Amino acid sequence: MAESGEIRVGPAGWSYDDWAGIVYPRTRSAGFHEASYLAEYFDTIEINVSFYRPLTPAMTRGWLGRVSGNPRFLFTAKLWQRFTHEREYTPADILEFRAGMDVLLEAGKLGALLVQFPFSFKSNAEERTYLFRLARDLREFPLVVEVRHASWNEAGFYQALAEHGMGFCNIDQPVIGRSLRPSERATSPVGYVRLHGRNYREWFADRPDDEAAERYNYLYPADELKPWAERIERVAETTNRTFVITNNHFQGKAVTNALQLVHLLTRKPVRVPPSLLAHYPELEPIASPAGTTPSLFPAPR
Repeated sequence: MAESGEIRVGPAGWSYDDWAGIVYPRTRSAGFHEASYLAEYFDTIEINVSFYRPLTPAMTRGWLGRVSGNPRFLFTAKLWQRFTHEREYTPADILEFRAGMDVLLEAGKLGALLVQFPFSFKSNAEERTYLFRLARDLREFPLVVEVRHASWNEAGFYQALAEHGMGFCNIDQPVIGRSLRPSERATSPVGYVRLHGRNYREWFADRPDDEAAERYNYLYPADELKPWAERIERVAETTNRTFVITNNHFQGKAVTNALQLVHLLTRKPVRVPPSLLAHYPELEPIASPAGTTPSLFPAPR
């Protein structure tokens, strides 16, 4: 059997008010930082603030320092929504976005840049032209594309991604109408998986911003994670590095499911934050009494 590439599992983002006292200790020591804390348990985190605004070099340099205690750690990041949702950008926008992101890239700490499009982004000649123009404009980055509409599920699209050196993001989402179903595809040396949860009632609900997190209020049971662990292993067989990101962030569910996936992939106990263990007792059977979370990846091929 072919040797698999690296697998890294972690949550999407780290700054959520409802993680206090669940993922993070309610009383924090001086100098506490969420990214540093998560880097004790995971080898990756997906930066999501980059979706809302460009990062500054000072921000990304600071984050590199925050996770330096874990030398295996790699960030992934979401592309600014100006490129994916507004879909009108200028050369100046590219320069502004790159200012902070280049710091991670040059440090060798950016594993992937996620180009996440909304469900409304459907396959047609105009949108394909736009996507591959974006690929050329951002070609220095390890790009991974997330689309959510089933119109993209065509062999020609996956072939075009490979020709442009772009990875494909396999997603788990509520399958409603023309939503993409779970998959296990790889179109570049970088594999990517994102689990959004299966909150059917809230997925397309029109809620105010302060209630939008309900969309991600979903805890995967073990019988839904096991098929994904198998898909992840198959993706890793054909890639050099695979990132697995849990985006069901409501009240720390993403961290819970990420640790469960680490256990399924390594078949070893995992280190669990004490406050999380108290909140999610389903972690007790896999929790390690001491030590660190096992590394997921083998020696490089």
